[in-house]
Amino acid sequence: MPELRIDYSPKPSAAVVDIGSNSIRLVVYESADRAPVPLFNEKLLCGLGRGLDATGRLHEEGVEMALKALPRFMRVAREMGVASIDILATAAARDAENGAEFIRRAGQLCGQEIRVLTGEEEARLSGLGVVSSTPGADGMMGDLGGGSVELVELDHGQTGRQATLPLGPLRLDPKLVAKPTKAVETLDAALAGVDWIDSMKGRHFHLVGGAWRNLARMHMDHTGYPLHIIHNYRIPTAKALELIDLVAHQSPTALQRVPGISKRRVETLPYAAMLLHRILIKGQPKEVVFCANGLREGCLFDKLSADEKAIDPLLSGCVRHADHEKPDSAVTGDDLFDWMSGLFDGEELPQRRLRKAACILSDIARREHPDYRAEHALMRVLRLPVTGIEHKERAFLALAVSSRHAQVSDDHAGMRAVRSLIDDKDMDKARAIGLAIRFAYTLTGGVSPILDRMTLRRDGAKLLLNIPPDLAFLIGDAVERRFAHLGKVLSATPEFVTGSD
Repeated sequence: MPELRIDYSPKPSAAVVDIGSNSIRLVVYESADRAPVPLFNEKLLCGLGRGLDATGRLHEEGVEMALKALPRFMRVAREMGVASIDILATAAARDAENGAEFIRRAGQLCGQEIRVLTGEEEARLSGLGVVSSTPGADGMMGDLGGGSVELVELDHGQTGRQATLPLGPLRLDPKLVAKPTKAVETLDAALAGVDWIDSMKGRHFHLVGGAWRNLARMHMDHTGYPLHIIHNYRIPTAKALELIDLVAHQSPTALQRVPGISKRRVETLPYAAMLLHRILIKGQPKEVVFCANGLREGCLFDKLSADEKAIDPLLSGCVRHADHEKPDSAVTGDDLFDWMSGLFDGEELPQRRLRKAACILSDIARREHPDYRAEHALMRVLRLPVTGIEHKERAFLALAVSSRHAQVSDDHAGMRAVRSLIDDKDMDKARAIGLAIRFAYTLTGGVSPILDRMTLRRDGAKLLLNIPPDLAFLIGDAVERRFAHLGKVLSATPEFVTGSD
C-alpha cells in the first residue's frame, strides 16, 4: 500500500493501439499519469489469430479488416491532439508465418513503428496493468487473449515470474474450444510447465481479459450484486468453481439467453471457463479478483518514473474529478483532511486514504440542485471511474461524500448498495467524516484562512473546537446544530473552547 502521495500535475494525453489475436483496439487517455482515464475506446473484432495453430498464418480476412481500420485509429487519435501513440502487437502477429509482413504493411499505414511484444514482454506489461490499478496486488495475474494466456506472479505489488502459453481460444482446434471438456488434457499439459502456479495458494488470482470479465458480469446478475463495476469484483474460489461448472457445460445457444454475457463471447466462454477451472484447481487461490486494467495501462505505467509509480492512484484519480473552479481562498482537500485529523487518532493507512479521498471529493456535487446534492454525490462516487479501491471502499467513500450534504434515504438504490457492502461501524465512520466536512463548511463558509485559525479534536468523551475570541461571533444556530450532530455520531459531547489561536 503506497503512502498518501498525490499527483496534482496532469501529463499530456496518450493513446495505445493494441493489435491482438482477436481484436484491435484504440484507447485514448486523458492523461498518461498515475490514474489514466479513457476518453475514447474503439474495438474491432478482426480475429487475426483464428485458426493460427492449424495454418500457421494470420487469418486473411482479419488482416484486411485490421489494415483498413488502423489508419482510422491513427487519424482519430491525432485529431484528438494525442501527444504520444504506442502501437503494440501481441501473440498472433509474433507467432504467425506472415506476421512480419503484416506488421510491415500496418506500420506503413500507421506512419510509425509497431512494437511486437515477446511473450515475456506481454506478460510483464499485463502484470504491470494489474499492479497499476491494484496497489499491493498479491498472488498471480492471468490475462486471457485470443491467442495466448499470460501468467505473472505478483508479490505485494511487484511482478515476479511470468509465462505465456499458446492457449487462446482462437488459435486452438475449434473442436476443443466447442467442447471444452475435451480440452482438459491439453490445458493440464500446458499448465504443468508452469511449476510456480501453486505459489498463489491461499492468495489472489487477478483476472484480465474480456472472456473472464463476462464471468464476472454473469455472477453479478446471478447474485443480484448491487454495484455493476467489474474492477476489483471478487468471488471466493469455491463460488467461482460453481459458476465455472455451470458455464463450461452450457451450449452457446443456452449462454445467449443469460443476462450479462456479451453475445460475441458466447462461442468461447465455456472454453475460457474451463481454462480458469484448471488454473484454480492447480493454484488453489483464496479468491479471484477481476481487473479492468491490463496490457494497455501497463504500457503507460511502465513509462512512469519510480516516484510517479509510487503515487496513490485512487487519490490522484479523485483530484482529477474534484471541483477545481473555486477561489484561491477556498478550503482544499488537504485543509479539510488536516483539520479533522484530531478526531481519528490511531487511524490506519487504508482508512486515512479513504478519508483523504472524501476530503478531495467534498465539493463534487457543489453545482447540483441543493435538494439532490446528497443523492448525486452518493451515486457519482459509487460509480466514479477510479482504481486503487475495493467495492466496499467505494461504498464507504460514497457515503462519506454524500453525508457532507445530507442523509440519503435508506430506500434509495444507492443506499441499498452501501448497506449491502459495509457494516454499521463503517457507516458511522463514513458519516462522521462527511459531517466533519459539513461542519467545516458551515462554520467557515469554506474559507481556508478562517479554518486555519480553528482546531478540532477529540479529548476522551469530549469533542472540542478551539476558536479564537475574535471569531467567536461565527458560532450561530446552524453551527451549534451541526456540531451537535457530529458529536452524536462520534459519541462525544461537543464543546466550544474560546481562546487564542
